[in-house]
Amino acid sequence: MTTLQSYIAGRWIGQQAAQQLRSAVNGQAVASTHAEAIDFAEALAHARRVGIPALMKLDFQQRAERLKALAKFLAANKETLYAISAHTGATRADSWIDIEGGAGTLSAYAGIGTNELPSGNLVHEGPAFPLGKKGGFAGTHILVPRGGVAVHINAFNFPVWGLLEKFAPSFLAGMPCIGKPATATSYLTEAAVRLIVQSGILPEGALQLVIGSTGDLLDRLEGPDVVTFTGSADTAAKLRVHPNLVRQSIPFNAEADSLNCAILAPDVTPDDEEFDLFVKEVAREMTIKAGQKCTAIRRAIVPRQHLDAVAEKLRARLAKTVIGDPLREDVRMGALASRDQQADVAERVATLLQGAELVYGARDGFSPVGDGVADGAFFAPTLLLSRKPLEHDAAHDVEAFGPVSTLMPYDGIDEALALAARGKGSLVGTLVTRDPAIAAKAIPVAAAWHGRLLVLDREAAAESTGHGSPLPPLKHGGPGRAGGGEELGGLRAVKHYLQRAALQGSPTMLAAVTGEHVRGAALRESEVHPFRRYFEELQIGDSLLTHRRTVGEADIVAFGGISGDYFYMHFDEEAAKASPFGKRIAHGYFVLSAAAGLFVSPSPGPVLANYGLDTLRFVKPVGIGDTIQARLTCKRKIDRNKKDASGQGQGVVAWDVEVTNQLGELVASYDILTLVSKKPTTP
Repeated sequence: MTTLQSYIAGRWIGQQAAQQLRSAVNGQAVASTHAEAIDFAEALAHARRVGIPALMKLDFQQRAERLKALAKFLAANKETLYAISAHTGATRADSWIDIEGGAGTLSAYAGIGTNELPSGNLVHEGPAFPLGKKGGFAGTHILVPRGGVAVHINAFNFPVWGLLEKFAPSFLAGMPCIGKPATATSYLTEAAVRLIVQSGILPEGALQLVIGSTGDLLDRLEGPDVVTFTGSADTAAKLRVHPNLVRQSIPFNAEADSLNCAILAPDVTPDDEEFDLFVKEVAREMTIKAGQKCTAIRRAIVPRQHLDAVAEKLRARLAKTVIGDPLREDVRMGALASRDQQADVAERVATLLQGAELVYGARDGFSPVGDGVADGAFFAPTLLLSRKPLEHDAAHDVEAFGPVSTLMPYDGIDEALALAARGKGSLVGTLVTRDPAIAAKAIPVAAAWHGRLLVLDREAAAESTGHGSPLPPLKHGGPGRAGGGEELGGLRAVKHYLQRAALQGSPTMLAAVTGEHVRGAALRESEVHPFRRYFEELQIGDSLLTHRRTVGEADIVAFGGISGDYFYMHFDEEAAKASPFGKRIAHGYFVLSAAAGLFVSPSPGPVLANYGLDTLRFVKPVGIGDTIQARLTCKRKIDRNKKDASGQGQGVVAWDVEVTNQLGELVASYDILTLVSKKPTTP
């Protein structure tokens, strides 16, 4: 039997066996925790003295590259983890969510870093705005690494994904992490961290692992640190008021289990495809991971007139579910994570039955298949019915964290929404409907009590990832009982681990600090056109003021002919006079095109391609006889370490473009994004 080890201060700690951890499938000992105490002062010192400096030697882009490499490495070694994951009671499909879902989250955040974060370790959360009348004083916001340590405390149900979905954004933000998995399935987390350490991809000190108790770790944290937690609402409530976290105002993010619901809308009948989609979704959420998901459907809220039909179809679907050893190909639902979890779920089901009746459960032929399963932590899919859900609190207060769901009838959509709100805050809710009007009415009401909402119909079903699947681009977390926190959500998650500061000063100083041109800042003009400079040669503030061009009627006519845009404001003299502008005006896109003609350098050179515009605004109209001029300024540089097919390096440059008229008034404003070559490499 293996003794698990903690990874602390660059070494593996643990030789003496302590608590035995048993297979959820057959009860045999899989591993044990270690008896040696962890020196958390050493762990934090290592994170601060080694981890933070190592991470700060890399910028957002470089850390994103490390995440990408790590995702590929774990994907290549996934079978090692799959073999261990079966002991947690997870089927191959369950493990896919955990293992490949974890690697996929790393990959997703690698993409977020590459595409949405700058070079360097400062994010300009602009735009800057004037704070004075003369343009010499401005303000903006910046985000910088906190300079602290992230402590991630995870639940037992997703030993790999749970660690990685928290690690990815915190690593990208430059925070070293100390991960603490739930003990029951920590053997799988330890295996994943061993692979990560063996890969050598992460800088030393970026990730440490705690097996067993957190001891005095939380007592030793400081103001710049962050604590995140996934688990029960009761434990979250205790951690939230930890004296040291409160005293030092240490950010605490909780994602707690919740009594999530699915509502079958009153417009759906048993003859509709959506009716079967509802039944399938409830049954799936009961059986995936044996219902051990913080997002699982605990309350199925259905129209009273369809209660019997829903119950009958759910019974039939659950009866077909083969339960047993997850290594068997015919098995669709495995075991709970431990015998302790099995006992806890049984106790909570008994509490729920005080105000409900059993529709389907162990009495209906529950017989797990496979060798040795009699000693496993299996639990029958259990469907309950609360006939008077407005009168009984248990179904809205007590969560059996297993394959358990309670049917609840309602009369009218308003009552359904009231039942949903009785959960006091949920991670996710699903509304199954065919009627957009019902969705438009229900979702704004439900959103006050839910972190995520799925509207499911036949159109969405073909591509839907399901009720219970958190996705990297969307926030994960919910109000009230669900913890009140947020994880994932794309770039939002990274910002949770950065410190936001307001910044004031002259535009020149703001530009120097942010590494991004701010209008009004000092410019650098020379005889060399900015488009003639390689990526390394360009500096923020390199600028070109173009020659002028007077717009004539022929320009408007020609552009209309080319574009096919004959909008009356451009061609109808009388109608244009009656408009707020009082005259014919040029097409906005003509102004855009004419500006490009003013600032583009036509010869081959370092600027390779224009691939987009941001922040485009047409500020004032340009009429016949107006004269326009453009100013092109290097605004932002991002070195994404890209190369073309020939191996030539490239970077991304954002250019600030201001188009003005003969009165010096701004008529158009935008950012243009270009790929720019680096200097040719010497053979």
